[in-house]
Amino acid sequence: MFLRSIIAIIVIFIVWAALDFAMHGVILASQYEETESLWRPDAERDYPVIYGSLGIAVIMFVAIYGFFRRKGLWTGFFYGLFFALAAGTPMAYGAYAVMPIPYEMALTWFVGTLVKGALAGLIVGGFLKTSREEEAPKQKQEPSKTEGQDAGGDLNP
Repeated sequence: MFLRSIIAIIVIFIVWAALDFAMHGVILASQYEETESLWRPDAERDYPVIYGSLGIAVIMFVAIYGFFRRKGLWTGFFYGLFFALAAGTPMAYGAYAVMPIPYEMALTWFVGTLVKGALAGLIVGGFLKTSREEEAPKQKQEPSKTEGQDAGGDLNP
C-alpha cells in the first residue's frame, strides 16, 4: 500500500502541475496580462515555493484518503470533489472578493480546482482500492461442536 501511495502522489503531482500550466499558462494567459499589476514578474516568482506547496497539497490529499475505510474509484471521485469544493471556493471567490480580478478568472480557478480534485480522486481511488476481502464484514466463526474436544468431551489444552 505504501508503494502505491507514493506512485499516486507522483502521478497526482504531475497531473496537477500539467493542469496548472494549462489553466494559468494557456487559458488565463490573456487575463493575467490584463491584470499584470497584481502579479509578480516572472523573474520574481518563487517556483520552489509554488511546487513545494503543490507537493504538500498532494501528499496531504493522498494521506487524508488513507483514513477512508472503503476505497475505490467512486469514493476517490467524491472525495476529490469535496476536497476541491473546500479548497477551491475560498481560494477562487475569496480572491475575487478582495482583488480586482475578472469574474471569469475566479470562475476558471474554481472550475479548474474541481477538475483537479475529481481527477486526483479518481487517481488515488484507482491506486488505493480496498480489496474485496477488506470490504466484506468479518463474521465471527463459532467453533464446531467437535472442534477443540477429544473423544471423551474434554477440551484440549
